[in-house]
Amino acid sequence: MATMRRALRPLSGTFLFTNVRRPWVCSTHRQGLHQRLHSGLASASKASPKPYYVTTPIFYVNAAPHVGHFYTMVIADILKRWQILLGKDAKLLTGTDEHGMKIQQAAIAAEMDTQSFCDMNCRTFETLAKAANLSNDHFIRTTDASHRDAVQYFWEMLNHRGYIYTSKHEGWYSVSDEAFYPQTQVQNSLDPTTGRKRMVSIETGKEVEWSSEVNYHFRLSAFKDRLLELYHRPDSFITPSKYATAVIQSVSSGLQDLSISRPAERLTWGIPVPGDNTQTIYVWLDALVNYLTYAGYPFTPGQDNSSIWPANVHVIGKDIVRFHCVYWPAFLMALDLPLPQNVLVHGHWTMNREKMSKSTGNVVNPFFAIDRFGVDGMRFFLAYQGGLSDDADYDNSFIIRDYKKWLQGGIGNLAYRTIGCAKGKLHSYIQNATSDNLPVGTTADEEHQAMLIASPLKVAEHMTALNPRAALQEIMGIIEKTNKYFHAAEPWKSGSPEWVLYNTAESLRISAILLQPFLPDKSQELLELLRVDMSDPSKRTFSATVYGSDPSYGHGIKKGMLFPPLLTEE
Repeated sequence: MATMRRALRPLSGTFLFTNVRRPWVCSTHRQGLHQRLHSGLASASKASPKPYYVTTPIFYVNAAPHVGHFYTMVIADILKRWQILLGKDAKLLTGTDEHGMKIQQAAIAAEMDTQSFCDMNCRTFETLAKAANLSNDHFIRTTDASHRDAVQYFWEMLNHRGYIYTSKHEGWYSVSDEAFYPQTQVQNSLDPTTGRKRMVSIETGKEVEWSSEVNYHFRLSAFKDRLLELYHRPDSFITPSKYATAVIQSVSSGLQDLSISRPAERLTWGIPVPGDNTQTIYVWLDALVNYLTYAGYPFTPGQDNSSIWPANVHVIGKDIVRFHCVYWPAFLMALDLPLPQNVLVHGHWTMNREKMSKSTGNVVNPFFAIDRFGVDGMRFFLAYQGGLSDDADYDNSFIIRDYKKWLQGGIGNLAYRTIGCAKGKLHSYIQNATSDNLPVGTTADEEHQAMLIASPLKVAEHMTALNPRAALQEIMGIIEKTNKYFHAAEPWKSGSPEWVLYNTAESLRISAILLQPFLPDKSQELLELLRVDMSDPSKRTFSATVYGSDPSYGHGIKKGMLFPPLLTEE
């Protein structure tokens, strides 16, 4: 072998190269790198035989979906598809929340039968899931008979264990939030449209009204210490940590028992309390149980381990943190059921730095956006710019900017130039490189190879940390660096462009594999453009992102336009 061997040594999850003399890893080192890169993934797979279970919140059908619903769907879908890329089984649940006073009032306002109203709006969310190219395995509805049975059984078990009692409840109630708030969580406010004085929730800004009624309560206060213990465990329960800090402060200050029913004379549209038709089960207790319903609850005794429960990650917006991170784990603790492993919280989308609101007319219709920019164009923008710890601003000009820079001018342009510059010889360059038949490369070639070897593991680390935005930015970093490398090397002028074209082709192949969870359609188009073998699924999995692991692609490829100009760019 003409090349010098390279010493590989691990450091903080990446690989450093010493005495690097040419951009190639011999087969022995490549095999070792492959094993080291993926051994942890294989171990995790053996340790967790159940499918990886991802959920979106179930979306309230009192109004049409907006871009925030679309964003939540996309983030959850990326997490599910990533697990598939790793070669694991994974399940994704989404659906609709169809009970509660808001639904009852919206149906009355629409002069419709309540079930017909739910059926109509549910179809809109199902259509959005399909338009978003969501890979969900089930679409659940809280009006499903199986869910009603699960909720009533869940209630009976809480009652059997002594966690439910009746009491008069007084407090500030928000119809919009379907929640009671203590005095410390409400404040006076002026309605910006009418100037009317009103009381609103400090957390959500929604109007509240004073309510006094006798209903059922859950002994939430009994779980303060166990909840705090959950929040302080070494592996974070709530991601990002910003939200955990706020939850810890709230729970540490004390918990009040939770009202978990409403008088049927006020709320008829819901699941009746077992044995008491004068009360309707609180919509949030009803809604949260949906995650268990799909998992097969109530579980057959002795068969608990055969279920997909617990969820690996609940993806939610920041406005429903309290329900998922305080109420939900407390309900599960009360029944000694396993807790979800993680709750991934994301920020909201704003417009001109103002919160989107139907009343101000700045809500984005996701169907119009998909029609205009394409589903993968929108998935890219939402995943690349969407905020986890903070809110993100939405503007059509931002989508056009990112489409032109990263998709059309980044991935598309790089693929077009690489294939054109290879002049039909790309497969022979790949064969020569993987057969170790090319001459020694330049320092720039070596540095680019080192980047390609390290990047997939960095992407995996971000995804393990539930940060798909950082993972996508790492992938697009590959494209950006490769465009600069290609431009600086000027392979169209070089008499021996082999290494540049091979490294560029590997950049495209590796990036296309990694992009599959984010851009399901366009990544497949790129892999097909490169002629990555479709008949061998292993060549499109995470294991195939090892540099130099596939010598078979690139045969007979022709230039193609991956990202055509947008029809409207105003």
